[in-house]
Amino acid sequence: MTCWYEGPLAAFDTETTGVDVETDRIVSASVVVQEGPAVRPRVSRWLINPGVPVPASATAVHGLTDEHLQRNGRWPAPVLEEIARALAEQAAAGRPLVIMNAPFDLTMLDRELRRHRASSLDRWFDSKPLLVLDPRVLDKHLDRYRKGRRTLTDLCAHYGVTLEGAHDAAADATASLELVRAVGRRFATRLERLSPAELHTLQAVWHAAQARGLQAWFAKSGAPEAVDPAWPLRPEMPAAA
Repeated sequence: MTCWYEGPLAAFDTETTGVDVETDRIVSASVVVQEGPAVRPRVSRWLINPGVPVPASATAVHGLTDEHLQRNGRWPAPVLEEIARALAEQAAAGRPLVIMNAPFDLTMLDRELRRHRASSLDRWFDSKPLLVLDPRVLDKHLDRYRKGRRTLTDLCAHYGVTLEGAHDAAADATASLELVRAVGRRFATRLERLSPAELHTLQAVWHAAQARGLQAWFAKSGAPEAVDPAWPLRPEMPAAA
């Protein structure tokens, strides 16, 4: 039987106006589908005019300016529904969805759906649940004592995955997908007997433990940051924008 990391996978990534999932907006997104290793992926891209100014700090990361988005981006409401439908199609097809730092991208999408569609992400997965593979959570659990940063760029370098055009949604999604395959192969003896559904459940536990450890480190160092243990989607905040 083919192991999940050698089989069909999809990946999702967004670029945004900032890093606050409650107030920032999505400006671009991509879903990448690959039926197997070395198979040419199918790439879907969306560009959104968020209706709010894009900070210079965000443009410096992904290169998308107000002028470009106003000229070429679509209004959020229909695009967000298209993105949610694309993710639901992956779930219906039984393809695990690779998302680097899933709580960020999925929560951002959920808040945008609530903002522009008076809906939520969960309702798209009533009939078939979304199975998420998060390379950040997997790597932190499987190689927990390795020192160094674990951004997408760092993990790609560590696992020998090519990342061309970082901070482009399609490029990042494609690299994340290849990264999960590389993690699966490196830790095959620990992962090959686990199904994507089992891994989804385990990652929620692993992420919560990782969050508690990081929170304890922040407390020890006197930092005020709060770490959310929820994975892959953070619960709705009462004062969401």
